[in-house]
Amino acid sequence: MKWLDLPAVKKAQGTIQLPGSKSISNRILLLAALAKGVTHVHDLLDSDDTDYMLKALATLGVAISQTGKNSYQIIGVEGRFEIREANLFLGNAGTAFRPLVAVLAFMEGHFQIFGVERMHERPIADLVDALHQIGSNVSYLEKQGYPPLEIKPASLNCDNIHLTVKGDVSSQFLTGLLMALPITGKKAVIEVSGRLISQPYIALTLAQMRKFGVVVEHESWQRFTLPARQYYCSPGDVMVEGDASSASYFLAAGVIGGGPVRVQGVGSESVQGDVRFADALKQMGGHIRMSEHWIESVCPHFSTSCHSLRAVDLDCNHIPDAAMTLAVMALFANGVTTLRNIASWRLKETDRLAAMSKELRKLGAYIEEGADYLSITPPENGLEPGVAIDTYDDHRMAMCFSLVAFGVPVRINDPGCVSKTFPDYFDQFKKIIQY
Repeated sequence: MKWLDLPAVKKAQGTIQLPGSKSISNRILLLAALAKGVTHVHDLLDSDDTDYMLKALATLGVAISQTGKNSYQIIGVEGRFEIREANLFLGNAGTAFRPLVAVLAFMEGHFQIFGVERMHERPIADLVDALHQIGSNVSYLEKQGYPPLEIKPASLNCDNIHLTVKGDVSSQFLTGLLMALPITGKKAVIEVSGRLISQPYIALTLAQMRKFGVVVEHESWQRFTLPARQYYCSPGDVMVEGDASSASYFLAAGVIGGGPVRVQGVGSESVQGDVRFADALKQMGGHIRMSEHWIESVCPHFSTSCHSLRAVDLDCNHIPDAAMTLAVMALFANGVTTLRNIASWRLKETDRLAAMSKELRKLGAYIEEGADYLSITPPENGLEPGVAIDTYDDHRMAMCFSLVAFGVPVRINDPGCVSKTFPDYFDQFKKIIQY
């Protein structure tokens, strides 16, 4: 489908069962593969990104079998892949690409790892530089600092590992190192230089590692210590919680469109940082109810529409993905909404700062775009109807801009790009809207 036309929506109400978290799914798959024992993974996200990880692990000799809908059995390799030579294609899946690079850097083998054109535009030098500090043999096949990469056996001639990695470009570099180092069996210390962005994603990584028996100590999120001889061991059964980033679109719909809208599969006990998106909704005027396993949003002053939300000025370092939803919500707010500390947007599936600015302007909004912030002023005379929103092969652009339909009819170009994390998003969106 080249485009999808969404008519103007009057109200949102209903319940959505969330798909599994992408971030948790790909972490669990890799840890289960590296562990000792058999892991049964339940509620795994069914998407392009997880499919790339599953195929890569199978190519590396991991025995994986599907046991039910979104359920898999994975027989761990105890830290060593059976296949010693492979070419791995990982699309644009950063949550698969970066950790696998780090893991393969400690393997005995010869690997090439590559992706789509956009992945080859996403910098990876900070991870490669960190690996070079300890003798890893990782080299660039094309442009310096970017994929594709060639990985050959490392020379780790040390009892303890100490390295430094930059923290201000992508938290996935640190995540990759944390997940990979236990397979060496050595004590390891990672120092983070600069401010660590997207800190909740590191907390998420540590939580998944604990499930597999590896505990990491940290000092103020700047120094991480992994004791020696900690190896991954299967916990048996693992449930993947719902995706908190995907929850943001439905929770936003509940606030813009009156609600109540409830998302099931994520709640107060979530380890995902994007669950704090609910706090931003409260600041904008929404009411939130939450249990351990669900979150519900409603607009208390809703009549025919709820286009009088409060503008906010927020540091969004803790909710980098869900912050994109706030950018579209700003179209329904009174005043100027400013989202700060979002420089990481530029290195995602597309340059999200530039893309978001361009598409919001099409709708008539006044936009101020900085290196790491975005300010959005809604148009004085209402949103421009019938605009065709370009999505840049970015799933989150497509899902965010579906919310425009609460004001005017809108066309979403290339709606199929949501297959990266939420293949049936638009079907689920239609379940909660009323025309």
